[in-house]
Order: sequence, then C-alpha cells, then structure tokens
Amino acid sequence: MSPTDETSTDGGAQLSDDQLFGQLAETDSVQLSNRERVDILLDAYVFTPGRVAWSDWRTRFGIIIMALFVLTGTVGTRIINSPGTNQAPVNHKPFDGGLSAITEDGGWIDITQTSIGSVSIPWVEFFAPLGASNFGEPIGRQLVHSTPDMLQMVIAGSIVSVGLAAIIGITAGYKGGRTDSVLMSLTDIVMTMPGLPLIIVIAAIYPPRQAWLVGVVLAIDSWPGLARALRSQVLTLREESYVEASRTMGLSSRTILSRDITPQLMPYILINAAQAGRSVIFQSVALYFLGVLPFTTANWGIMMDTAYTDGYALVNLSNFYQIFWPMMAVIIISFGFILFSQGMDRVFNPRIRARHAKKVGADEEDAPTR
Repeated sequence: MSPTDETSTDGGAQLSDDQLFGQLAETDSVQLSNRERVDILLDAYVFTPGRVAWSDWRTRFGIIIMALFVLTGTVGTRIINSPGTNQAPVNHKPFDGGLSAITEDGGWIDITQTSIGSVSIPWVEFFAPLGASNFGEPIGRQLVHSTPDMLQMVIAGSIVSVGLAAIIGITAGYKGGRTDSVLMSLTDIVMTMPGLPLIIVIAAIYPPRQAWLVGVVLAIDSWPGLARALRSQVLTLREESYVEASRTMGLSSRTILSRDITPQLMPYILINAAQAGRSVIFQSVALYFLGVLPFTTANWGIMMDTAYTDGYALVNLSNFYQIFWPMMAVIIISFGFILFSQGMDRVFNPRIRARHAKKVGADEEDAPTR
C-alpha cells in the first residue's frame, strides 16, 4: 500500500506531501481586497478598542466628562456670549428666585417664545444661573470662555511631559550603553532641579502669554520620573522571548520598539498622561491664583484670584460661590481624566481585545457546539 492510499486516524484519507503543501500555497496566495483590508484595520484599531472602552463604566463616564468639556470649549464659546462687566448685578447670587423662577418672570430662568421664520416656538432663557462676580460678570460665561485655554494647556502639557518621557525612557532602556548613560544623566540633572522655583524664574524671564506655552512651561520638569520608570520597564521587556525572536528575525529597533515594547507600556503611559493633565490644571490654577503667571488668558485660576481679592469669597461666605464654581470645574475634569485612564487599561489587554474583536466573535458563533 502506497503512502497516499493510507487512511488517517481521524477517518479521512491521508494527503500526500504535494497535496498538503499545495493547499497551504493556495491559502497563502489568497489576496485580500482593499475593502477587506480596510475592514480588518478598522475592526482592529477603531471598533474593537471602542467596544472594549465602552464596556467599562469608568471609560464611559470619563469619555462623557471630557466630551462635555471639549464641546463647551468648542461649541459653547460660539453659542454663549463673551463675559463682560456689568452684564448682571454685582455679586448676583446663583439660581436667583429658585424653582419659582420657572413660572415667574425676573429669575435665573424664563420660559419665553422665539420665532424661527414665521413659526413661534417655546424657548428657555437663562440669566446668570451661576451668579455674577464682583464686577457683574456672569460666572457661567466666564467658565465657558475659559475652557478653550484650559484645554490647550492640558493638551500641550501632556504631550510635552509624556512625549519626552516616552522617547527618552524607552530609548535609554532598549539601547543601553553610552546612549543610556547620556540620557539618564540628562534625566537626573532635570530631576534634581526644584520644579516650582524653575517655573517661576522662567515665567518671570519669558512670560508665557499663550495658553499652550503655559502648558509647556508647566510640564518642563514633570517628565524625568516617568522616563526613569519607563526605562526600568523596558529593561525587563527587552529580555522577553518575543523581543529576542524579533531580533533574531532581523527586525529593526524601530519596529521592535513600536510593535513589541511600546504597546506593553501604553496603559502606564496613558495613566501618567492623565496625571500630567491633572498636574497642569492644578499648577496653572495655583500659579494664576498666586499671580505668578501673567493674566493674559482666561483661566479658572484667574477667576478664583478675582473672587478672593475682589469678592472676598473666603471672608464673606455669601460670595463663596464665586470661588466654588471654578473649583468644581477643576475637580470634575480631573475626575474625568482619572476615570478615562483607569478604563483604558482594558483597551490594551490583548485577551479582552480578542474577546471583543469582530472576527473572533464570528469564529466563536460559527464553531460547532458539543
């Protein structure tokens, strides 16, 4: 009996070597269309991460909070008028008139009629619902028109802090040798510099007048700790078997860093990006409140400084709301960053990603049940 006539143990006819390798060659030669490639890429990098992120309540709430602030800083500034002095009575109290203002005239909310063409529809008008400052500036309008500059500071500060830390830390840990020594010496020098005095000196010599530049200045000393931590992680990851296999295959250092090492560090990097964003918010608000940074951009810290110095919000507790609302804005956006960073840890978990992937789900549905 020839080998091709033998019967395999599973009851089927055993394939010859030519038949077996012929089928494998046909499988390898299958070409995907452009549409299929796009679908695979979208499922791997857009839809699957989106499904994983949305399945965690922390990520949902974090995304909702950040989306509200982004909408406030982009769309809200076009809908709501800019704040100005004497737009409301001085030290106007929040929610003046209470719930009865809904049915009565002259409160913080009025139900009116507006016309769109020849059609009259009900409309809601708000009058300084969060109160007004000592100069008659509606606090709600101040919060809205301060949000774009705050977002610019957060984004610029997070990119500078996390970007420098990732580039220096990952490169030093993977390359080693002289590169590691030089980069870590630079990191140690920056780490030993006192952060707050350095920022004050820089702000005094070169006053940052753009919001994004304030974020860069505030993040200039916040990257060394993360760079050190990432270097330690990379020193461990570069000895893993899959990294050694990539080196054996002749892949470039850039490919290994981008495909094998950096994805393993992304949850840690994202958490620190959220922490860097929070740090920029806290530092900017504090330095504006203390008068260290120039009052050239709208900022929640400037609102708090004005409430403290002109409204005596911490002495006259009836004006405490003037400092309360910007404090709440800082707390809420910081809470959103924390929830988002914690939930994003699941997005980079390969097992959870595979569970939510479209292809894997289809395979599981098509699998025969025993």
